[in-house]
Amino acid sequence: MKIGPYEVHSIETGRFRLDGGAMFGVVPWVFWSKTNPPDERQRIELAARCWLIRGNGRTILVDNGNGDKWNDKLRDIYHLDNTQSTLEGSLARHNVRRQDITDVVLTHLHFDHAGGSTKKENGKLVPAFPNAKYYVQKKHWENAQQPTDKDRASFMGDDFLPLQAEGVLEFIDGEGEIFPGIDVLVTHGHTQAQQLPKISDGKTTMLFCCDLIPTASHVPFPYIMGYDCRPLTTLEEKKRILSRAYEERWMLFLEHDPHTEVITLKSTEKGFAIDQRLDIQ
Repeated sequence: MKIGPYEVHSIETGRFRLDGGAMFGVVPWVFWSKTNPPDERQRIELAARCWLIRGNGRTILVDNGNGDKWNDKLRDIYHLDNTQSTLEGSLARHNVRRQDITDVVLTHLHFDHAGGSTKKENGKLVPAFPNAKYYVQKKHWENAQQPTDKDRASFMGDDFLPLQAEGVLEFIDGEGEIFPGIDVLVTHGHTQAQQLPKISDGKTTMLFCCDLIPTASHVPFPYIMGYDCRPLTTLEEKKRILSRAYEERWMLFLEHDPHTEVITLKSTEKGFAIDQRLDIQ
């Protein structure tokens, strides 16, 4: 999809599974299981999808999935599945190599968003994109060094600490433009200082929703993940951002929905609902 000077592509890095109850918080199984059927271990299928943006002399990747540094035990727990897609394979379909990436924007440092940031090379962890700068919110980086007991398991130091050691990190402090036509919104409900990239040319706008709206099923306000550190903050952020997205006719990119890449919204008596489902590959 063309937005201003940029080509925006959806890049699938693989599939994984998380506990359905944790993904939907207080929403009962009888509701979420209709649209997100669980397996025998009550896990639902999720995509690990990211953005590839090309233009203005840059090749930008937003998030990079789970990576491939997993042991067999964790691979089984999260049902990591790369039979249909990998990050490298999906990039290759757009004639992009790892060394072509100039910038990696990390929404936050949880393993399913930043796991592909590093790789093992000759027994050492190194940046997976050797010519790229990596961008993360400063407050989120600080939070990742001392996570709460609630979200400690979501941070895996091997995914991001080597970036600091190699001097490729760039810290962003709050909301604003990071590249021409690309800015970030910042939310604090899911985790401290998660950044949501937004690309716009004044007519067409798309928001990378990351874990504010992880799947199409999470559009209704009460559908908030049990993983969120501050669920009431998430609720207020959803109301504010979805209202703006509806009023300004944004497209919403869904990082984790296994079937739907992009949605638009409509207003109903019960709140916002999905209007259109789109693909941007």
